[in-house]
Amino acid sequence: MAVPNKTRRPRKLNRDQLWDYALRSLGQRAQSASELRQKLARRAECPDDVTMTMDRLREYGFADDRAFSEAFASSRLNNQSFGSQRVLRDLAAKRVSNTVAAEVVAHTYAETSEPELIDQYLARKYRGKDLREVLADQKRVAQAFRRLRMAGFSAAATLTALRKHASPPPEAWPEPDEDIADGEQ
Repeated sequence: MAVPNKTRRPRKLNRDQLWDYALRSLGQRAQSASELRQKLARRAECPDDVTMTMDRLREYGFADDRAFSEAFASSRLNNQSFGSQRVLRDLAAKRVSNTVAAEVVAHTYAETSEPELIDQYLARKYRGKDLREVLADQKRVAQAFRRLRMAGFSAAATLTALRKHASPPPEAWPEPDEDIADGEQ
């Protein structure tokens, strides 16, 4: 016997309930102001309650995109060794303004060496393996290139790192140059 597919709509919340919901939501994980606003809008009885709740959250410092972005970028750098371009993409997906995201990422990555970060990333991803041996196969070199680009590293730094570790360095590779378009994936 087939069970009818009933989609359950979330219960609409009044102003006080919306405030409690916002605090619980922020307690579960950090969110950008835009993400939180969208989440609250789905549950609010009245759209004005969303605005009032967001204003109150800002007043208490709970809905601050700059602080959220700083914590997010720092976490991505320190815990996952991602490149700056990946963090910018992720912040854009979380609907943080481009200006705030760019400033925060520039500040967070100011004292970071991209080649050292790439070496850390490769060491973690290919833990226990001889990188020269792994990168002797052209398919694996291409896979490592894609992986590094998706991790947010520039094309020039990625090519330089792979040239350093590949055995032997492929002759057909372009010379690493700052003119390489980083927007290409």
